[in-house]
Amino acid sequence: MIPGAAEYGVDLALPERAIRRALSITPADVEPVEELTVAKNVFVPLTTACRYTCTYCTYFDPPGEASLLSPEEVREICRRGADAGCTEALFTFGDDPDDRYEEINRQLSAWGHDSIHSYLREACEIALDTGLLPHSNPGDQSHEQMGLVADVNASMGVMLETTADVAAHAGPRKKTPGQRLATIRTAGDFAMPFTTGILVGIGETRADRAESLLAIRELHERYGHIQEVIVQPVVENDRWRGGSPDVETIRDAVAMARYVLPESVSVQAPPNLVSLETLLDCGIDDLGGVSPVTDDHINPEYRWPALRELERLADEAGVPLRERLPVYDRFVPEELGGTASDDRWLSDRVERAIRAEGEAGERYRRVLAGEGVLTP
Repeated sequence: MIPGAAEYGVDLALPERAIRRALSITPADVEPVEELTVAKNVFVPLTTACRYTCTYCTYFDPPGEASLLSPEEVREICRRGADAGCTEALFTFGDDPDDRYEEINRQLSAWGHDSIHSYLREACEIALDTGLLPHSNPGDQSHEQMGLVADVNASMGVMLETTADVAAHAGPRKKTPGQRLATIRTAGDFAMPFTTGILVGIGETRADRAESLLAIRELHERYGHIQEVIVQPVVENDRWRGGSPDVETIRDAVAMARYVLPESVSVQAPPNLVSLETLLDCGIDDLGGVSPVTDDHINPEYRWPALRELERLADEAGVPLRERLPVYDRFVPEELGGTASDDRWLSDRVERAIRAEGEAGERYRRVLAGEGVLTP
C-alpha cells in the first residue's frame, strides 16, 4: 500500500508482473534518443517558506528567515527573461506555508492576499502580461488551490519523488506519497498539462522506483495529461550528506522510465545534475527548462550549462536540439501550431497569449513552428 494513498482516495492497481517486468529493463532494452528538446525559462522562487523539512532540500528557510518576492521583483525577473528570448516563467515555492510562517502571511495580507495561491495567481498574470507563459510548481495542491490558478498556467507540475516511505521525508511535517499522487490526479481533473518525476537516491529501492513510475503511468492512462517525467538524482548540499547515486543507477532509472512510460511522455534529466553524454542511449529526450538569466534555486550549487554548450553536446552526438514551450506541442491546438485535435488543454487566457499579436505571441508561435532560436 502506498503511504497516504487511502487517506487521499488514490486508488491504483500496480500488478506485480508489471513491477517485475520494469525491474528486468536495462539501458540496452531502450532505443537511443532521436531528438532533444529544451525550454528557455526564468526561475521565479516566489517564497522559500515550506511546511515540509525534507533532509535533502536546501530550498526552504526556517520561520523568520523565509523570503517572499514582491510583485515588482516578479515583474523585473520576468522582464529580463522576456528580453532574453525566454518563453517560460517557472514559479516555485515550498508546499503550503502555514501559520508558523507568520511574517510571510502578514506580508501576503498586506498585499491583499489570503493565501500563497492567491498571490501565485497575481504573479502568473504578471508573467503573462510581461510576455512569458507560466509553469507553476507549488507542491501539493487541493482541488480548490489548483482551481484558483489553473487558467493562468500553460502547464504545472509537482515531483512525486517516490511512492516509498523514506526517512528523508521524516519529521513533524511529513511528506506523503498519497498527497503527491492526489495532486497529480487533481491536475488530470483540470486537464492540466503536467510535469512530475522521481527523485533517485533518497532511500528508495529499485522496486520503489518501478512502483513510482507505474503509478505515474496509471494516472496518465486515466487522464492523458502527463507531458514529461523527470528522473533527478539527489545531490550533495548543505543539508544532504548522504551521497548521490552513481551514473549506472541514473542510467538504469532513466531506461526504466523510458520503458514504463508511454512514448508520448517525455523523459527528462536535469543537465546541471547529470552528464548529458551518459544518458543519450537510455531514452532521455528532454532537458527541461534551462535559463540564460537565473540560477536553479532548488540546486543553487549546480549551475545550468550554457545553452550554447548544450547545442555543442547535442551536435557532437548527432542529435537535433529543439526549443519547446513550457506546454508541449501535443497539448496546443493545431490552429495555434501544435498537434492537439481539440482545445481542452489550454485555458482561454493562455490561448490568447499564444495567439496575440506582438513580440511575445510571435516568439511562442516561432517555437511551435520549430523555428525557435536557442542562442543568438
